[in-house]
Amino acid sequence: MTEPDDPGLGAAVTESGVFETVRDGYDAVYEAMPHGETFNRIWRANAYRGEFPEQFAHIGFLTLTEAERLLDLLQLEPDDVLVDVACGAGGPGLWVAQQAGAALIGIDPSRAGLEAARKRARAVGLQDRAQYTEGTFERTGLESSMADAVMTIEAFQYAPDKRAALTELHRVLRPGGRLAIVAFEVDPAKAVGLPVLGIDPIPDHRPLLEDAGFAVEVYEETPGWEGRVYGAFSAVVDAIDTLVSEMGERAAAGAVAEAMVTVQVKPYPRRILAVARR
Repeated sequence: MTEPDDPGLGAAVTESGVFETVRDGYDAVYEAMPHGETFNRIWRANAYRGEFPEQFAHIGFLTLTEAERLLDLLQLEPDDVLVDVACGAGGPGLWVAQQAGAALIGIDPSRAGLEAARKRARAVGLQDRAQYTEGTFERTGLESSMADAVMTIEAFQYAPDKRAALTELHRVLRPGGRLAIVAFEVDPAKAVGLPVLGIDPIPDHRPLLEDAGFAVEVYEETPGWEGRVYGAFSAVVDAIDTLVSEMGERAAAGAVAEAMVTVQVKPYPRRILAVARR
């Protein structure tokens, strides 16, 4: 496995510019989370309505019901290797690994997110079978055919080159291994000129998955996503003054910017769960 301080990684991140933007924003949010009482309360109440276990809390929209379906579809066996790409602070990946008895490798460009994930792994007693390293969708730094399953939750829409990303994830998976993606489809017409989302907007991931060598087994819209997404983001926008006070301007600005774009532009036709086999 490539070490986190591989100089090639920094070059790749800098070349795109996109992950620098995403990484810096998430660094600020993860660093501020311990002080973000209002943000955490808003998120628990709206994004997954208190359903996800608190020790695996996250800043996405994954519900426990969705996580259970994802776990079932990945068909992990005890001691299998699960890779969680764009893992952030690690909540969903750790939950899946715990339930399946799998070993976990988390990949993320945010060092603050990775440090939070390591702390969480220790807190839930999974430090002996969870490791975290810096990387991106296009450059995971992992060996070929080393993973039994790969998952990524609500981050793939930010990948600046989704074809390259799927080629990399296909390489990392062993033959027969499964990839699970929970992501937003992006309307290219609405994404024109938008930072990050406008770089490589994809309205349907199935053709890209097939072109990368995957057999698509499940591709479905997740139920109830709109109410949770717009409810959470609207509440974040409304709480901007409190968020600045608790989290600082940099973290609050990152959270509110994404929220405002989502609420005002509505760039997402659907939020989907896709599972594909190498």
